[in-house]
Amino acid sequence: MIKPLKKAVLPVAGLGTRFLPATKAMPKEMLPVVDKPLIQYAIDEAREAGIEEFCLVTGRGKDSLIDYFDIAYELEATLRERGKKSALEALQPSSVQAGSLVAVRQQEPLGLGHAIWCARSFIGDDPFAILLPDDIVKSGRSCVAQLVDAYNQTGGNVVAVTEVPREHTNRYGILDIGADDGRLVEVKGLVEKPNPDDAPSNLSIIGRYVLTADVMEHLAKLERGAGNEVQLTDAMAKMIGHVPFHGLRYEGTRFDCGDKAGFLEAQIAFSIDRPDLGDAVKAFLKKYVDIV
Repeated sequence: MIKPLKKAVLPVAGLGTRFLPATKAMPKEMLPVVDKPLIQYAIDEAREAGIEEFCLVTGRGKDSLIDYFDIAYELEATLRERGKKSALEALQPSSVQAGSLVAVRQQEPLGLGHAIWCARSFIGDDPFAILLPDDIVKSGRSCVAQLVDAYNQTGGNVVAVTEVPREHTNRYGILDIGADDGRLVEVKGLVEKPNPDDAPSNLSIIGRYVLTADVMEHLAKLERGAGNEVQLTDAMAKMIGHVPFHGLRYEGTRFDCGDKAGFLEAQIAFSIDRPDLGDAVKAFLKKYVDIV
């Protein structure tokens, strides 16, 4: 029987050095795209997939991520007294059910695999999703919900994949694939940053995963890989052949908000769809068209 997927892990312990000086005093995951922080987009996407329990893997100086999902009594009371109904409604997505969000500390920066291992007590024997808040996926149906559908179909690991230019395969983890129905692909292997001539495909994993708890057996060994870090891809690769493993060509557009240009593109893409902002944004963008 396939276990229902109700848990998500969000690794948020990074230093955000690519966004200094903004991230000197605030977590990168609190940077807003329009008026909602990156961490909120990730939580909303997971909720749309039916996920009910969340674990933030944090680091020193990241307590504001936890505070964000707490009740702000003074703020809410003030807004009620002043009749700011729309402002109160804007706060609703930042509310979580009591006991549904926990946080653990990654005390050393030892990689994504180590961050997931730090959440081992939360994960237990259950399947879980991983969302990297640096990636925002704009889609009609939540990207994680699409992964959950594939997980319910296959009963194993599913990762969101996207096609990258062949000449850029040396920047990404690339899949070695088997059967391919055009959307769901069988994963035969994972190759980290292969040269374009040696790349087995041009399918790259983005920051969305659904994994079974089997991965924890390999992460628990804390074996160091690339960059002398505990690599999640190494542990995932060891599951191939033992647990069903697929890549999903998700429907939607991914924005890499860990990159400045991707972050700025996301601002535009999300703002032009807003009824309250779209016309104004399209109007001022016309002023800059001749610059490019």
